[in-house]
Amino acid sequence: MNRACYLSLFVALLVGQSASAANTTLTAVHTFACTGNQFDGPCPQGGEPISLIQGSDGNFYGAANVSTLSSSRTGGVIFSVTPTGKFSILHTFGANNNFSHGSNPNSLVEGSDGNLYGITLAGGAASGQGVVFRVSKLGQGFEVIHQFCTETNCGDGASAINLVVGQDGNIYGSTASGGSGSCQGGCGTIFRVTPSTSTYEVVLNGSVNSIEAPKALTVAPDGTLVGFAGMTLFQYSPQTGALSTHPESFPLIPPFHITAPVGPLTVGPDGYLYGLYFAYELAGHGIFKVAMDGSGLQLFPMYTNSATGPGTLLLASDGNFWIPEEIANGSIGDIVTISPSTGQVLKAITTFGLAAPAGIFPVSLIQISDGTFRGTTLLDGIVPKTDSGAGVVFKLSAGLPPR
Repeated sequence: MNRACYLSLFVALLVGQSASAANTTLTAVHTFACTGNQFDGPCPQGGEPISLIQGSDGNFYGAANVSTLSSSRTGGVIFSVTPTGKFSILHTFGANNNFSHGSNPNSLVEGSDGNLYGITLAGGAASGQGVVFRVSKLGQGFEVIHQFCTETNCGDGASAINLVVGQDGNIYGSTASGGSGSCQGGCGTIFRVTPSTSTYEVVLNGSVNSIEAPKALTVAPDGTLVGFAGMTLFQYSPQTGALSTHPESFPLIPPFHITAPVGPLTVGPDGYLYGLYFAYELAGHGIFKVAMDGSGLQLFPMYTNSATGPGTLLLASDGNFWIPEEIANGSIGDIVTISPSTGQVLKAITTFGLAAPAGIFPVSLIQISDGTFRGTTLLDGIVPKTDSGAGVVFKLSAGLPPR
């Protein structure tokens, strides 16, 4: 596709519908409450729930990013919520020894051993660059598996991004910096955690000649790990250690200065990779698709004029993508449904608000076997007048078929 064809995609800016989608019900499952106002209150159950998964036991598990709404923004908790709404704290990231167990938990997955694995964005006794941790679904046996940046020049990686569970049963993640590459601050890494031995190892170091700051790791149907490093699509084989790069898969297209991706990648119904791009000058997002080998890039028109990155790109049981947006078109968040064939917004759920049960700023979304969704918002929710709402685990019923 030539530049003129690319530019034509941006002529029709498709902005999501502002009305709430019909036949949807959005209810609060659990609301995080903090004592005092939204600037300095402690949060006994954590606050700003940023990650949510469903475990193999049917319960929901998540990471709340902080333990206080003060400017320090430290701590956080790992929690569970049953399908009936019973909430439990599994682990609190405390301030002992300068948050040696980590602070600000983020990505969370269930390992092949049935335990929960996650990363923190800060904390760790070594350098404050975060940790990889493990804890049981009952909250037992919390263990720091690795503290980032413990080697000279952060050769073991720093600034971890996300975790995925490989088809081999091991857990993989990437770091934006560190490693043995010659970039300033390191070129980043791909690392592996082996549940059976509790070991951490760097399996790939980025370099100026291959990939820098790998991100958006996704497990492809053939078991390889795919992701982006800058504008370069790459594939890494855990079985052989081979790395394939496709530098021309996402060319820079002036004058809009597209960057990709700004969120996770998802394998679509046609076997292509789908992701979200951002156009700087127009401050908007849209969906793209590209083949696993980096060919056949297609950019769909922008569907939002928000400069805030969308969250999960979820392929739901209706065959469409569902995307929670923390901020969208000047609002305080919505969930949009987008067609993978046209990139157009089919409907939008906008029933988030300061006085709404589900709170504001939706950031995560999952669909469970009965077709309903669970997700989280970062702030607010209905709490006693003496408290401040610090986010919600919500349920969304939208009449979709089972998965």
